[in-house]
Amino acid sequence: MTDAIQRMIEEEDQHVQVAETAIAAITRSEVEAQLTAAHRFPRSVSKFLKKATTLATITREVAESCIYSVPRDGKMITGPSVRLAEIAASSYGNLHFGARVVDVGETDITAQGIAWDLEGNVRVTVETKRRITSRNGRRFSDDMIVMTGNAACSIALRNALFRVIPRAYIDGVYQNARALAVGDAKSLADRRADFLARLAKLGVSQERVLLRLSKTGVEDIGVEDLEVLIGLGNSIRSGELKLDDAFPSVAPAVAAPAQDGQRIKMGPKKDAPQGATGPAAPMREPGDD
Repeated sequence: MTDAIQRMIEEEDQHVQVAETAIAAITRSEVEAQLTAAHRFPRSVSKFLKKATTLATITREVAESCIYSVPRDGKMITGPSVRLAEIAASSYGNLHFGARVVDVGETDITAQGIAWDLEGNVRVTVETKRRITSRNGRRFSDDMIVMTGNAACSIALRNALFRVIPRAYIDGVYQNARALAVGDAKSLADRRADFLARLAKLGVSQERVLLRLSKTGVEDIGVEDLEVLIGLGNSIRSGELKLDDAFPSVAPAVAAPAQDGQRIKMGPKKDAPQGATGPAAPMREPGDD
């Protein structure tokens, strides 16, 4: 290697080091300025609660978006969604937050959510994994991987924000949003019909809804069940759940056995002479043997 080439490499390395030092200095300066501003202008909890509640309940549609539901181990988990997390974060102030995909493996994708309270100097990083393979092991397409990554980022961000913003504050805002979204006993019938109509447009029958809620009839769907339906709809839209996972298909009904005294018409046995038929054998139920 000639001296000229060696000097060129050294000069390039110096330029890179200078650029990295400059970027680090700018970043440090920005963070220091934000930390200073956070301490000069501390947040007001009362103003935060008022602003977050106002935003979460500005319309019924917004209130509905604040709820999510997912099935876990045979139970339904319902709570505040990433939309409510974003509302809370923008209202809380003096807060840095964001999410990104940090790894794409063969079978899963990893997203990282970050929330940093500049005023309290509390920083939380949360990682979330989502599968990028189907049930038969086939890897998703590139577009589906991007969508799965977005869903994973939303989950990671929500979890990070709810670990920095006190959950007692979040629960108060959530209850106000829930009350508007779900309604009360007086509006139950109308709201129930509205949700069932929405799900019907997605191809979800009443039977599948009742199966998910473990109900025997539409009239058994109560106010708390509406909260679950709203949350499931939001989880489907965000990509956190697939439609068939949210509302499993109903197994086809088994044909009822013939009543006593009725005979089922059967064709002649293969070994019977042509034209000769005997009495039909009674229907046998599984387990009779």
